[in-house]
Amino acid sequence: MTSPATVERWGVHEIELAGPAGGNPFAEVRLSARYRYRNRVVEAEGFYDGDGVYRVRFMPDAVGPWRFTTVSNASELDGHAGGFEVTPASNGNHGPVRAVGTDFAYADGTPYLPFGTTCYHWTHDMNEERERETLRTLAASPFNKLRMCVLPTGQMAPPEVPFAGRDPDGLDKNRFNPVFFRHLEARIRDLRDLGIEADVILFHPYDGGLRGVEDMGRETDHAYLRHVIARLAAYRNVWWSAANEYDFNHAKTVRDWDDILRTIQRLDPYEHLRSIHNGTRMYEVASLYDNTKPWITHQSIQHWDATLTDEWLRACPKPVVIDEISYEGNIGRRWGNITGAELVDRFWEGVTRGGYVGHGESLAGFQERAWIGNGGGLYGESPARIAFLRKIVEARRDGVHLRYLGRRRPSCVTVELPEGVYEVELIDAWNMTITPVDGVHRDRVRVGLPGRPYLALRMTRV
Repeated sequence: MTSPATVERWGVHEIELAGPAGGNPFAEVRLSARYRYRNRVVEAEGFYDGDGVYRVRFMPDAVGPWRFTTVSNASELDGHAGGFEVTPASNGNHGPVRAVGTDFAYADGTPYLPFGTTCYHWTHDMNEERERETLRTLAASPFNKLRMCVLPTGQMAPPEVPFAGRDPDGLDKNRFNPVFFRHLEARIRDLRDLGIEADVILFHPYDGGLRGVEDMGRETDHAYLRHVIARLAAYRNVWWSAANEYDFNHAKTVRDWDDILRTIQRLDPYEHLRSIHNGTRMYEVASLYDNTKPWITHQSIQHWDATLTDEWLRACPKPVVIDEISYEGNIGRRWGNITGAELVDRFWEGVTRGGYVGHGESLAGFQERAWIGNGGGLYGESPARIAFLRKIVEARRDGVHLRYLGRRRPSCVTVELPEGVYEVELIDAWNMTITPVDGVHRDRVRVGLPGRPYLALRMTRV
């Protein structure tokens, strides 16, 4: 047995053990470790990592001495015990993100404002050069959350897939592929080190029957969830998205998705964020999941109209993240060909109404495949403007109010002010400028405007 002697708070403690390799260890061997801190015990499931190697990963949440004991139905793995010291979290480590009312915060109380983007399959080709380019692009971007898939889509032919066997028609879904998962874990660790949350999408409806992953059956779904969660849950930057466009999978009912989400909740000892993402039909009809259900921590919504954020918050007092609101792009699908200005407008509408909005880029002609599918570089006009918005929102404090004026171009606007005296600034969301309005103001302010869209007012109590 090997395990580290010290781990930082919200880091990863890993136990490595040698055990049986015969039969099907993925299905036949059960392994977990009971971690004790004072009078509290937390149990983390382990997993088989191939070649007779078993691992248990654990994320400690308290500073001080911890003890552990392994539990297994295999004698070689059962009853191993040890201890380790948890040190204070390092700079930049604030712990996992939690939902707090209709907002988010890290476990140490630091506010977290999600400004996410989407790269569904950036890890599947195992193209190290492009993955490093993606990470460099993210490091220079405003994005602190990334939506990404575990399962490939039907038209893909990746070098490795999550299951053992011959891809696509000879897969053994009762066995897993350690090579695939080790690669996935490495990229999630890279995101963690950049301070980026990994919104891990567990299922999607785009297999087209090629691998049969849309309809594996409840028992196989559970085994898949158990393996993925045992491998990834100890990383503090993981979120769980049960599915992308769940309602487009006609093999599963809402009851099936309820079961999957409850299973995620039961298997994850750290209560990482849990959501499920809806589809839209021709961008005219959206089938939102009932986000009031107790196993949902926040609302992950696909919709084109950010002005509905107020309505969603009234109906369900959980954070709203419009993870897909259309992408800046030029492809033939209506979800992938809005302008950068339109995407920035939707960001401002959602954020100033108390929600959060996600980015995506589907610009063809700049690289082999667009950002939303494979990462690489960003070429659109929206990321710089989203960075500008993020700075403004992160600088907000009590007594600061934002009013977004949207796409219209009035010559002036009158704003009723809350109680107090205010300084007022005019923000140009597209040109990224902030201009003070002369004087200080009480009760109301009338502001002359330059006849352009995408303007906002910031009122600061003095």
